[in-house]
Amino acid sequence: MKTATRTAQPASRWQPALAGTLLAALLAAPLATHAGEGGTSHIMPGANATLVDVPPTAPGGFVKPMYINYQGSASATLPTAAGIVANLNADANTFVLGGGYGFEQTVLGGAHYTVAAFLPYTWLSISGNSQALGGVGIQNSVSGLGDLTVVPVMLAWKADSWQFDFLMPVYAPTGSYETGRLGNTGLNYWTFDPIVGVVYSNAKSGLNAAIHVGYAINTENNATSYKSGDILHVDAAVQQIFPLGSGFANVGVEGWYFQQATCDSGSGATLGCFKGRTAGVGPVLGYIQPIGREKLLFEVKWLPELETKNRLNGDYVWLKMVYTF
Repeated sequence: MKTATRTAQPASRWQPALAGTLLAALLAAPLATHAGEGGTSHIMPGANATLVDVPPTAPGGFVKPMYINYQGSASATLPTAAGIVANLNADANTFVLGGGYGFEQTVLGGAHYTVAAFLPYTWLSISGNSQALGGVGIQNSVSGLGDLTVVPVMLAWKADSWQFDFLMPVYAPTGSYETGRLGNTGLNYWTFDPIVGVVYSNAKSGLNAAIHVGYAINTENNATSYKSGDILHVDAAVQQIFPLGSGFANVGVEGWYFQQATCDSGSGATLGCFKGRTAGVGPVLGYIQPIGREKLLFEVKWLPELETKNRLNGDYVWLKMVYTF
């Protein structure tokens, strides 16, 4: 009985921390590559699966800084703002500052309602061989603000050990973009990404599992007359929480599968349909530090892409921190 009481304690203490966290899928840095124009998308693996990504179920504010490194390459030709390019190599580092607020008043049958916004800043180095220049090598290094993400609707319903989520991230084309430049920190089009999810949290064992499914709808880039296809994306994770020091550690695994559901289109889509996909799995480590009624949450994860099509293939490294108050 003593052991059972101790195992119940971590979940009862760390579960309020989830109330101050937010889906990192609200990140708006154009590093993820799932075909589409430039082989890119607003949606990226690792953004929407783990404990620090679960939508809030209690009122209060939060601040969420994040860092992402992505390194990838592709020998196949990809459409970019500089035309068709082969043998792409990219190294991107992005810092994101975000935050939001969960309201005390529930809506729609007890749903907890939160609003949030995230703004990224990216340092991008990219190179490749330009088809328009007869295979001549070109390269570019650029830094600047990425595309702002606004989340006007984030809802979470709690039912014992289960949580049901709905949210609507909107990616606005606020980032730096130039036609003819190989690398850009913005994508120059809007994305609307409705997401639904289910989270299971066992308060006695500390076992947690989550799955979220989204459908990202892209508008046309009016600078290039290119409309990137819509993306169906699935992110899932399993994690185990246990006491460590004055807080609680967690260890787990995250997996994802992203599939472009519709073809690229528009007069600028010279490669035709050009559907892409990516899938992979990787480890996740986290720590939760209570500070009175407030919380600090840390997470690091390494996510190698294991299967790709019509896109760069590489590795994502995420560092996340959430401060809830």
